[in-house]
Amino acid sequence: MDLRDVLTKFFKKYLKVEKNASDLTIKNYQVDLGQFLRFLKRDQGEIKLENVTYATIRKFPGEMEHAYSKSSISRKVSCLRTFFKFLAREGLIPVNPARFRHLPKRGLRLPSFLSEEEVIKLLESPPSTHNGLRDRAIMEVLYATGIRVSELVGLNLSNVDILGGTVRVFGKGRKERIVPIGRPAIFAIGEYLKVHRGLSPLFLNAKGGRLTSRSVQTIINKYARIAGLKNVTPHTLRHSFATHLLSRGADLRMVQELLGHISLSTTQIYTHITPQRLKEVYIRAHPRA
Repeated sequence: MDLRDVLTKFFKKYLKVEKNASDLTIKNYQVDLGQFLRFLKRDQGEIKLENVTYATIRKFPGEMEHAYSKSSISRKVSCLRTFFKFLAREGLIPVNPARFRHLPKRGLRLPSFLSEEEVIKLLESPPSTHNGLRDRAIMEVLYATGIRVSELVGLNLSNVDILGGTVRVFGKGRKERIVPIGRPAIFAIGEYLKVHRGLSPLFLNAKGGRLTSRSVQTIINKYARIAGLKNVTPHTLRHSFATHLLSRGADLRMVQELLGHISLSTTQIYTHITPQRLKEVYIRAHPRA
């Protein structure tokens, strides 16, 4: 079997077309599979996928325990299961060695989020320059909608309904959902559009092209420093969006729909109780508070 042809078919036909995987998922799988192939070369002296056994699959995560989190290792093993399932289906290997591999349990890690006051400090950091108006609109949209950074950079002008107060988002697997957007974010978009160049992508870089996820991360890092905040990412605003909604009494299933989660269990991680919320409940409910 020609390894290059196999990998091309796996990434471009199986993942991209059949599984409708996102570009980010494919990129992660390319990294994960590359790591496994290098491990295979070191372990066996050659890369022969038909010779991979259950013991080989089991050995691979053990070599990464000190370098990666349980969540990352879980994803890498999941990649192998998908890859070897594909190979077995195509008749390229006699037996699927990853079929019975148990995934390592993910460690429970509560999402980091900002307080409402910290969000305001962050959103008020950009100046009223061309880039500043764009950057504020970016952060306002992230917090107002809770969308992923990959969904944000994929937005076009036609996806935003200013009058209706909604955004059409294409999430994982190109699944479409309509998300409401608040007045401050609509206003920020409106101010930005006054200096917008009129091209299809909503958020542009200095050369007139579509912004990348990495660029958005850089933008948020910049204003987080100005606001005196640490470890703020685009996903921090998504976490803050969900946390603030739930702490104000929003229904969990509604938040699930807004976030674009397939499983309710994914959304349930946001039901953590903030210290402030805990104190409020204590003062209201305890007779000796």
